[in-house]
Amino acid sequence: GIGYFYGQGLVLPDTSMEGSEQKMDPALFPPVPLFSGVPSRSFFPRGFLWDEGFHQLVVQRWDPHLTREALGHWLGLLNADGWIGREQILGDEARARVPPEFLVQRAAHANPPTLLLPVVHMLEGHDPDDLAFLRKAFPRLHAWFSWLHQSQAGPVPLTYRWRGRDLALPTLLNPKTLPSGLDDYPRASHPSTAERHLDLRCWVALGARVLSQLAEQLGETEAAAELGPLAASLEEPGSLDELHWAPELGVFADFGNHTKAVQLKSRPPQGLVRVVGRPPPRLQYVDALGYVSLFPLLLQLLDPSSPRLGPLLDVLADSRHLWSPFGLRSLSASSLFYKQRNTEHDPPYWRGAVWLNINYLALGALHHYGHVEGPHKVQAAKLYHELRANVVRNVRQQYQATGFLWEQYSDQDGRGMGCRPFQGWTSLVLLIMAEEY
Repeated sequence: GIGYFYGQGLVLPDTSMEGSEQKMDPALFPPVPLFSGVPSRSFFPRGFLWDEGFHQLVVQRWDPHLTREALGHWLGLLNADGWIGREQILGDEARARVPPEFLVQRAAHANPPTLLLPVVHMLEGHDPDDLAFLRKAFPRLHAWFSWLHQSQAGPVPLTYRWRGRDLALPTLLNPKTLPSGLDDYPRASHPSTAERHLDLRCWVALGARVLSQLAEQLGETEAAAELGPLAASLEEPGSLDELHWAPELGVFADFGNHTKAVQLKSRPPQGLVRVVGRPPPRLQYVDALGYVSLFPLLLQLLDPSSPRLGPLLDVLADSRHLWSPFGLRSLSASSLFYKQRNTEHDPPYWRGAVWLNINYLALGALHHYGHVEGPHKVQAAKLYHELRANVVRNVRQQYQATGFLWEQYSDQDGRGMGCRPFQGWTSLVLLIMAEEY
């Protein structure tokens, strides 16, 4: 569904001092228009930044003009710093549909820059109208990326950290990271400024690559001179290995203050309470094998001959970890967090379910590595065909049985879960069927 929205959103300004935002009151931003896809017209009738990049991958194949209009509206939301709010809840009517805890957008918090995915398609298509749009949009795209790169910088060079993780409350099994888009996906058990988030680094690497290519194509020499070296640094295999390869886990991982000895236990009369045992938390790689572990593969940042590609393909293909008959599950079936609720009243979300947007990225990556020369070409091609068949078959069966596309699918029996109808990124099944990546 595509809608037109107009109104004011509630925003908490960025004080650049985490912790101080609790002392400030949110303010109504000036009224703005937004022409955007929505994940679900009945359940989520508003714009979501990281959803929209996936929506437009579908829309632009049918009507590229609509995509240029939508991207133009989203880029029109930039504030003076280059920030765009991750949820656009514009006006009184929109606010009436949203739980209070999600109403206020925080100007220190980012979201995955998926609007760059349809930009990649524009660059590859060489449509004169698309290129004319990108020329006009480049200053805003550059400002948005620069804000992301600078505001989410991590504790050491070339590391990045999602701002806005939940506090370590006594009721939370693992503090959520809503800005990442992966909500309750397990991160370091004890949030700290020492964290290094793998998926965010990969998104920034993709952004640097795309904007560097765009700057060169547009003759933006100053921007190209800035972005080119950054892209090269972020894609340098040694740097990625040094900061995110966990030898003890055999995969890429987040890094932070972490312990596995965390669980929810019943403590009457409080109910379920977080209990931390031994060993106590220490700085280490986070053992949460799942979608985050795959991001260097998902965004095609690895060279086809990379020695890290084989282990990621093996993990992806292992039914003890991510492989299911219905698509790749979001978290390893062997993880301590697999299907674990985050609070007494907060069921698992990105802890095992199959999500179409990440499966689409995985299929695009497998299609790529299955068509370029390298030691893993045959394995990638085989996995591509099997995964594509599993995903399409299950979405089709669930649609025939229920009449709906669903937000997510069970890795146990394939049934649709979450909200429905979900004609948002689950519509990517059309591109999977068409083998358009």
